[in-house]
Amino acid sequence: MPIDPVVYEYIASEVECPANQVIIEEGSKGDWVYVVLEGQVKVKKRTPKGLVVIDTLSEGELFGEIAFLEGEEADRSATVIAAEGSVRLGILNKELLIAHYSAMSPTLRAIIKSLSLKVRETTTRICAALVAAN
Repeated sequence: MPIDPVVYEYIASEVECPANQVIIEEGSKGDWVYVVLEGQVKVKKRTPKGLVVIDTLSEGELFGEIAFLEGEEADRSATVIAAEGSVRLGILNKELLIAHYSAMSPTLRAIIKSLSLKVRETTTRICAALVAAN
């Protein structure tokens, strides 16, 4: 998926990650949002039977947005690991995101936060179902 030109306006810095490097650890604190510029990352969720891959993200896809939208008190909802080969990520400008997000109406912010919580809950339920099926 090509990178949306609007996303480029938010990139504050870039980072290279070698294969298998943990970028985000599930349960940790942090509210940076990333965009995959080159390569792929694996999104994994902890289960009683170990880590389960729930998605593979490639160029143009964002991650880290759930903890950002839920606020500083939120834990990261999944582990994200650089896949095979080198991965280049853009780190989005947090201050700019906060400024633009804060400029939205409180109602729209509440709807977006509700949607992000729903994504978190749905992902947890899907992982539980996958583990139960195996």
